[in-house]
Amino acid sequence: MAAPALQRGGTDVPETNADTAREEAVEAALAKLDLDAKARLLAGQDMWSLPALPEIGLASLVMSDGPIGVRGVRWTADDPSVALPSPTALAATWDPALARRAGRLLAQEARRKGVHVLLAPTVNLHRSPLGGRHFEAYSEDPYLTGALGTGYVQGVQDGGVGTTVKHFVGNDAETERFTVDNRIAPRPLRELYLAPFEAIVRNAHPWGIMTAYNRVNGTTMTEHRYLVNEVLRGEWGFDGYNVSDWMAARSTKGDIEGGLDVAMPGPRTVYGEALAAAVRAGEVEESAVDAAVRNVLRLAARVGALEGAPAVVAEPPAALDGDALAREIARRGFVLVRNEGRALPLRGGTVALSGAAARDARVLGGGSAQVFPDHTVSPLDGLTAALPDGALTFHVGADPSEELAPADQGFTLRAVCRAADGTVLGEGTLPNGQVQWIGDDLPAGVTHEALASIEVIGSFTPRETGEHSFGTRGLGAFVLTVAGRTLFDGVQALGPETDPFEAFFGSPVERGRVPLTAGETVEVSLLHTLDKAFAAPLPAVMFSFVHLGPRRDPDELIAEAVEAARAADTAVVVVATTERVESEGFDRKDLALPGRQDDLVRAVAAANPNTVVVVNAGSPVEMPWREEVAAVLLSWFPGQEGGAALADVLTGAEEPGGRLPTTWPVALADVPVVDVTPADGELVYDEGVFIGYRAWDRAGAAPAYPFGHGLGYTTWTYDSLVVTPDSATVRLTNTGERTGREVVQIYLAPVADRVERPARWLAAFASVEAAAGESVEVTVELPRRAFEIWDEEKNAWTLVTGGYEVLAAHSLADARLTASLEI
Repeated sequence: MAAPALQRGGTDVPETNADTAREEAVEAALAKLDLDAKARLLAGQDMWSLPALPEIGLASLVMSDGPIGVRGVRWTADDPSVALPSPTALAATWDPALARRAGRLLAQEARRKGVHVLLAPTVNLHRSPLGGRHFEAYSEDPYLTGALGTGYVQGVQDGGVGTTVKHFVGNDAETERFTVDNRIAPRPLRELYLAPFEAIVRNAHPWGIMTAYNRVNGTTMTEHRYLVNEVLRGEWGFDGYNVSDWMAARSTKGDIEGGLDVAMPGPRTVYGEALAAAVRAGEVEESAVDAAVRNVLRLAARVGALEGAPAVVAEPPAALDGDALAREIARRGFVLVRNEGRALPLRGGTVALSGAAARDARVLGGGSAQVFPDHTVSPLDGLTAALPDGALTFHVGADPSEELAPADQGFTLRAVCRAADGTVLGEGTLPNGQVQWIGDDLPAGVTHEALASIEVIGSFTPRETGEHSFGTRGLGAFVLTVAGRTLFDGVQALGPETDPFEAFFGSPVERGRVPLTAGETVEVSLLHTLDKAFAAPLPAVMFSFVHLGPRRDPDELIAEAVEAARAADTAVVVVATTERVESEGFDRKDLALPGRQDDLVRAVAAANPNTVVVVNAGSPVEMPWREEVAAVLLSWFPGQEGGAALADVLTGAEEPGGRLPTTWPVALADVPVVDVTPADGELVYDEGVFIGYRAWDRAGAAPAYPFGHGLGYTTWTYDSLVVTPDSATVRLTNTGERTGREVVQIYLAPVADRVERPARWLAAFASVEAAAGESVEVTVELPRRAFEIWDEEKNAWTLVTGGYEVLAAHSLADARLTASLEI
């Protein structure tokens, strides 16, 4: 069979010699395979890889999470990963070139860990702020999401590593994510939810797509022939491989005919032997199997895993410094949303730091995006290093969590794995009390078949004197021992949870309290005996040894922070969400900060008018005190170097470079689109094309901080705007006293619109940098698509002619220049 025409984004392009050689190698390899081998290749052989086929020179293809760091095939602290800031932080940079550098670093990490394909980026939209996994996606805006995702994919593939753009499509919330049927009309489906995928396919040519768990308009995405075969492959020209989300593939015939190439994870999937049998029974055409195998072999050829096929990247790009890039992305993504009286940058003097998250920072979100960095820099660490001796004090003030959490600070732990007869099979180190072994994550020498029990064992040196609480999280039998005392010996049964991630990240259970003395080390142990009754739907061991320090009176903690703040020149309060608030597997219930953090901010601000609040959260939270403080800085989940980047920005060594990629409301009650809970299995997107700022404009409501908002440490004038139907040219001047960076945002607003559209929408953007007093000019393309709508009657994109206002803006709510344009 002849090789298919080579395409790039749906357009035929001249083939290079290497392209031709790869396609010839793919066809030659395919011709040598019998049905059983082909069917076997399409099924995961384990959690993260496809089988090798030595007879055709095919190595095993290895996949790995995730968006902010490469976990590798073993989720272990023994092989740490660089942890970059969360995707919302990367999106806040509004810089596709920086996203490309991030991708190159992740490709570098992937190659080091023997990984061929990264399971990222996540380009689902922030439809509702209650989406529990929004920290892992970019934005509420499809154009910004597509631009950042394009840069990210280009960067990873610059390094010779494949990407899988996910989750195709409509996986915009976590509630009932395995079964929910998202009812989305054709126009919003095209203009919003498919748009980032289309932009990335056309502009970055990704080597993979991951189809989602959910249904769209009645059809499970892994079986969605129309969206996968007709739109993704047909209209857009996607020629990569399509892999299921883990455990999403449910039908042999439905999946292969729906365009799904690979069913993960293995070894038991709907492909493999089941697929070969379906072909022999006449239920599936072998040509459909061949098409899927061809896509997998093409992926192998591109990443250098197929003999005789030249890899796309023969020599990887120059190595990047992971620590330095993580620090740069963090500070470039910090969004300064308020800065009254120029409270920032700090002018010297003393600083009173408070908030538990300042000491124990949350640098990444919960779920499959988690990795183990070899170090993290907390805000306390960063400011201690940056400020003069004696200038900084710290008080806890308030803790975002009053629940037990995985044992961390002061604990030195390892996991000992035993067989049923007590024989030690192997052991591994643990960075905290969380055991999260999926597939081959087990320590060397350990197998799921032989494993009967795991004992988390080690020591604990408390930081505080008092009564410490210990407990468990997870299902099954546990024996918990602290300082020679058995606190629990029993079984935890299944609660109401339906998602394995929700069960794992669910409520910890306190099992006992022990009085301990600061600095005095005690031995700890948690023995977990496996029980098939509590087995996960895939090979996995997931449980936690949890702890909570002495529970002091919350009012006393706040009072201590207030006294320190009153005596300092500047007060800095770090507030945060927790993994119980933002994680894969469940959606948020509200936008409130947990614990007494709001009370802490108000009390500190009352004591010191020069109060700066740092918000350590992956997505919007309510800030009822925002007008009572001098400055508010959003740090997102800032990655392993977050504390160092924070010190850079607070001290003025660097400028906060971020702009909001998502609207931040005053309160949840004000948000126009909220619902993430299906009714009778369906979630109706009845708001149509009006989500995010589009919905806010339609409702005539004002948020706390609009899309695109963000302040710097200098000022800018917008001097001129010249537009054509194809471009906008903006000239601007840095009128401040220091070098700065500005994100120029171009919005379109139709005049006397004859179709129902948002009041305005983002059409283009660009970053500029200039020294104090310097003028710069930037020209951005106005894409034709910005003037089009999806015509549901014609089933096609249609140009909407007429008058438009072109806005050159600092943010959605701060247009600096306007020009008229007739299309």
